[in-house]
Amino acid sequence: MILQHRVRCLHRLRGYILGNDTSWKQVKEKASSENGWFIPEFVELALKNIAHNFLEEQYLSKWAAQYGLVEEYNNPKTVGLVTAGNIPLVGFHDVLSIFMSGHKAIIKQSSRDQVLLKHLTSVLTSWESEVDDLIRFSDILKNCDAYIATGSNNTSRYFEYYFGKYPHIIRRNRTSVAILGGDESDYELEKLADDVYQFFGLGCRNVTKIYVPANYNFEPMLLAFERYNYLADHHKYKNNYDYNLAIHILNNKFYMTNGSLLLVEDSSMFSPISQLNYEYYSDQDSILSSIADSQEIQSVISRAQTPFGRSQSPGLLDYADGVDTMAFLQSL
Repeated sequence: MILQHRVRCLHRLRGYILGNDTSWKQVKEKASSENGWFIPEFVELALKNIAHNFLEEQYLSKWAAQYGLVEEYNNPKTVGLVTAGNIPLVGFHDVLSIFMSGHKAIIKQSSRDQVLLKHLTSVLTSWESEVDDLIRFSDILKNCDAYIATGSNNTSRYFEYYFGKYPHIIRRNRTSVAILGGDESDYELEKLADDVYQFFGLGCRNVTKIYVPANYNFEPMLLAFERYNYLADHHKYKNNYDYNLAIHILNNKFYMTNGSLLLVEDSSMFSPISQLNYEYYSDQDSILSSIADSQEIQSVISRAQTPFGRSQSPGLLDYADGVDTMAFLQSL
């Protein structure tokens, strides 16, 4: 498939994702039923982000032009891809990058996200049979020319062992933080709630820690965050909230809550599900300096960096872990 043909197919897929095809509705329902964290609201959110931020024809064409992608790539490599399953279609950008670059993808999916990508690939294949040779699925990855693998800090050691001798991108645990000035509007705090609560906080772009000035008033934030209090009715989320609450009570640890989120003073970048860590600062520049080279942070949410409410809406150039996937694929 020539480049422009791939771009047109992807733009057509955008229309399908945003459409109301009966079989598509059933696939989304199946994805939700197979993974309790994939509630319909968040499945739709992930799909709309992909459709609007990745699959617009003008965005794809501009992306291709920026890297000088050729119309027809005559020496395609096979790229093994291990996807995570923390949020719906979290590996879609990697598949998109491989497909656009002219290489072939063999994908080992997470057991927690088996439905959506396979269906969308089958739709592409029904339109263009060549896709069947370009995107395939397998439970075992071997004889690939390169690998892209996403997992935890623990699984990354296995990835290094198996894939280390090949060209590779191996991703580990990451999270996102927010830096507040203390004068944020109610609207900004409501958008921050999106960064914290969407996908139950399971994504690397979710804010799991905030930096606040001394004597910060948390009450407006807790009130703004109440728009997501309905998530406390979700049994898996509620179990985590109750467990963490019990731990803090038993340890006699100070916490604040609005009924759906625990605010706890903690220096860790990572927080458990249903908890948001906070840390006071006296100088914002020193905070920025201290986290500038952190290997744990995916994005920083503030007025000066990623805007409030935009952490879960990355564009084509917002690569995971800050590693340029397209440049990597071009280097093969």
